[in-house]
Amino acid sequence: MLNPSQPEDQVLAVRDAERRFGDLRVFAAVTFDVLAGRCCAIVGANGAGKSTLLRCVTGADRLDGGTITVDGSVVDESSPTFRAAVASVVGDVATFAHLTAHEHLQLVATAHGMPDPYVLATRTLSDVGLSSAADQLPVTLSSGQRRRLAVASAFVRPRRLLVLDEPEQHLDAGGRAWLAARINAEKAAGTAVLIVSHDPALVSAVADDTVDGDSWR
Repeated sequence: MLNPSQPEDQVLAVRDAERRFGDLRVFAAVTFDVLAGRCCAIVGANGAGKSTLLRCVTGADRLDGGTITVDGSVVDESSPTFRAAVASVVGDVATFAHLTAHEHLQLVATAHGMPDPYVLATRTLSDVGLSSAADQLPVTLSSGQRRRLAVASAFVRPRRLLVLDEPEQHLDAGGRAWLAARINAEKAAGTAVLIVSHDPALVSAVADDTVDGDSWR
């Protein structure tokens, strides 16, 4: 149930978020929202704590102060409801050495209870431009292809919120154009999108709102 003060289209709410490592303050007083069908891009220099914040949003790390909620509920990576709401590519996405790209996506889809995992994996590989690599092992893919496969891993999961950390890495100009189109398609489908990016062209193409990570410290 929504808090009475929570907008109906609010998916992610970050309020006074703070993270410290010992005496080192990584970020503090971070507050922003991401609404359904909109993309928020976090920008700023390396070391601003952007990736650490994304890890807190996805439940891989914890805050020292403040709150992060998804659909009004505090982040809890162990919750099936949370896992069904958030799909992310933060850091390297693990793959099984003996599984092909298609089999990897099938496994992810199956683990998240998606219907018709084979069909979904086939369609998603086509969407990300990897149909020709469906039967290859991930280790044989180029760095750009591996990045597309990582993003595809999020697209075979249920999601209200899509979280991407520097998704443009290892993508050439064509790959970045594809990525922008794919993020905009997610927005059109009503998904809230949170990205960290150092690519001004990508941010300009997809972001409805921006957050300056350099102001956090």
